[in-house]
Amino acid sequence: MEKFADEAYIEVSSGAGGNGCVSFRREKYVPKGGPSGGDGGRGGDVVFVVRRNLRTLAHLRYRQRFKAENGRDGEGSQRYGRNGADVIIPVPPGTVLKDAGTGELIRDFSRDEGSFVFLKGGNGGWGNVHFKSSVNQAPRKALPGKIGRKRQLRVELRILADIGLVGFPNAGKSSLLDRFTNARPKIAPYPFTTKIPNLGVLTLDDRDIILADIPGLIEGASGGLGLGIRFLKHISRTAALAFLIDLSADNYREAFGILSRELAAYSPELVRKRRVILGTKTDLEGAAERLEELKAALAGERVLGLSVFSGEGLSETAAVFAALADAAAAEDGTAAAAADADADATGAEDVSGGAGGL
Repeated sequence: MEKFADEAYIEVSSGAGGNGCVSFRREKYVPKGGPSGGDGGRGGDVVFVVRRNLRTLAHLRYRQRFKAENGRDGEGSQRYGRNGADVIIPVPPGTVLKDAGTGELIRDFSRDEGSFVFLKGGNGGWGNVHFKSSVNQAPRKALPGKIGRKRQLRVELRILADIGLVGFPNAGKSSLLDRFTNARPKIAPYPFTTKIPNLGVLTLDDRDIILADIPGLIEGASGGLGLGIRFLKHISRTAALAFLIDLSADNYREAFGILSRELAAYSPELVRKRRVILGTKTDLEGAAERLEELKAALAGERVLGLSVFSGEGLSETAAVFAALADAAAAEDGTAAAAADADADATGAEDVSGGAGGL
């Protein structure tokens, strides 16, 4: 049975610092050797790293506890203990870290591509060499290492894609993904062949567009019916949506309205995303007339027809996907620039206010 691991609970612990050492020099011809205890090493950190080759959180299902190495204790002759090794936890893009108890958001890896040090390891303790003074030539004091920290985390995955393919079962989402990309989803003439989200990359010239085939929705999905409710959250992270409507289905006129209501019931933000409506299976008898009726019924929407079997409308669809992705990327860039400008303005106001008070 296919399983899509998009949630996991894990326990992470940073390493404790090593203890400082109490030691004195014992060397030939040095009758009054002073303190020589070295410091303990620092404990290892807990580090999350984004790996683009990961698609799910399945690796976190098999290992729920991650602990960094403790720092080694200091030794005589002022030898410092070795630092503990970090524990590296790989996660796919789109991962969200939350506190398991409170649900507090800790980190969203929707844009981060690097690493994130979540828990720092404990500092190593000082050896007695640090406590030598004019009044205490032979200190017998050293400090223990600081303990590490432990947290319980809920790790969630929300798929990142440029275009999310939305539709009823057998609307042609998997077939379109198979035709456009190197993904090979399961395709068969019965409902719910797609049981996990599938990703593929549509390459246009030098541009890569990520497509996500979301398992088919049915009426009532937002209330828990069918497979769709589990995967509606993944639709929320796509930049734009493509609604696929099977022109051979009896409900082709009502399909877009039903799908829109299900998305709106889950999150009003979903129906405000950029979108295109694709009437599929135009190679079948009577589909051309149905496509024209669909365009007339949805006069305010962009409606295209396509057939994966004959290739009709595929190049136009690919161009629309690229335009939608570019528009969403430009909007994100504008929003990010505005946020930076607001932050700069706030900082300037703070500086100005501070200077006026002097």
